[in-house]
Amino acid sequence: MKNPFKNIGPGTLVAAAFIGPGTVTVCTLAGVQFGYELLWALVLSIAATIVLQEMAARLGLVSGKGLAANVKAHIQQPSLRLLAVLLMLSAILVGNAAYEAGNISGGALGLQAIFEDTTVMIGSFQLNYLSILIGVIAFLLLYIGNYKVIERFLVGLVIVMSISFVLAAVLTQPNWLQVMQSVVVPKVPSESLLTVIALVGTTVVPYNLFLHASLVKEKWNGPDNLKAARKDLYISIILGGLVSMAIVVCGAAIQQTTVNNAADLAKGLEPLYGELASYVLGIGLFAAGITSAITAPMAAGYVARDCFGWQAGLKSSKFRAVWMLILLLGVVFSSIGFKSIEIIQFAQVANGVLLPIITGFLVYIGNKKSVLGTFKNSTLQNSIGILIILATLVLSARSLYKVFA
Repeated sequence: MKNPFKNIGPGTLVAAAFIGPGTVTVCTLAGVQFGYELLWALVLSIAATIVLQEMAARLGLVSGKGLAANVKAHIQQPSLRLLAVLLMLSAILVGNAAYEAGNISGGALGLQAIFEDTTVMIGSFQLNYLSILIGVIAFLLLYIGNYKVIERFLVGLVIVMSISFVLAAVLTQPNWLQVMQSVVVPKVPSESLLTVIALVGTTVVPYNLFLHASLVKEKWNGPDNLKAARKDLYISIILGGLVSMAIVVCGAAIQQTTVNNAADLAKGLEPLYGELASYVLGIGLFAAGITSAITAPMAAGYVARDCFGWQAGLKSSKFRAVWMLILLLGVVFSSIGFKSIEIIQFAQVANGVLLPIITGFLVYIGNKKSVLGTFKNSTLQNSIGILIILATLVLSARSLYKVFA
């Protein structure tokens, strides 16, 4: 009997990475503020994600190199190559370090919807022990350094997360006709444009492109496995899109402005739909936080490896040093509630600049026969890719505006 999960892996890890606490919060607020009306934006963002992630996965499988290594290899001018390396390190390493505390805190928030008091006082410090627990789980998985173990754990968590959010959405008894209409009929309510951009921006993220190009090489060897990689990608990203839509539907069930994040949503659903809705949403948020808390340090390790030219695997001391640093910073900042606005703003700027550049590079290298041979982009892929580049320029402008406005 065939194992239906045999070729499921890298795509699921990408879905696990983009459905983090940030995505959950954006989708929650979209539902609270605009009901079902922005579901169509998620459909577009998932389509764009599939196109870009397919290019990254295809590049990784056919070239046998990660995305950062391909960028380095195709920039001949030394000063430009150095600039590209610094930009990738700034966006992915510094960025993932800045966001890691949010991933861990988000996971802890999910459990706080179930367990009330999760802090202990140590002197004058208030310590959240759930943040440390999530950090320990992430550390053990990454330290084992076995891709199959990490993949199976994350696939399991994505299944738990999917069931949790979809079940919570069903428990709110939505108007399914309105939901379907909002999926296929675009509407831009007054003052919703920034939320539309945020919904796309939280799904199409630079570090997932680097992560995917490296993960496919852990799972498969060569272009013969491209069909399996695409199947994995389509199933996983569409599932991720459905989870995001379920969160919007949950948010739409509470038409009030006092909801600021998914933990508020979990508490807000309880008096309307019972404890079960609150609990399953809390479990979903925990799963979203811990999956992103594992994939973000992994992506940073892969980018550092490619940028510095290390011949390093998951168990190498250099690879471990990178993810350990990012995980440690995330656990410490999350457990004591520290937020460095300056570091987060720097990461937003770096990622805002990197997104259109790396998208343009993917479309450019996707047309090089010397790299991809017969697997280069089709005319349709190029057309969609150009539209996505234009969209990423808008996302980039918004990220920079948020920092400098």
